[in-house]
Amino acid sequence: MPKMKTKSAAKKRFKFTASGKVKVGHAGKRHGMIKRSTKFIRDTAGTMVLCDADEKIVKKYMPYNR
Repeated sequence: MPKMKTKSAAKKRFKFTASGKVKVGHAGKRHGMIKRSTKFIRDTAGTMVLCDADEKIVKKYMPYNR
């Protein structure tokens, strides 16, 4: 069997924790910060862990990083 391919977009955006959960950066912080509230900017700092439904989708894109 040939090797399965990893989606290039997924490997740039997602990392895995040691327990197998998927880490991702918060959305909505690329531009337009002037119109966002200070609370929004503060709360979206760093990374977050995806929910189980989204995690299944990402794991299909990255078959070798489980």
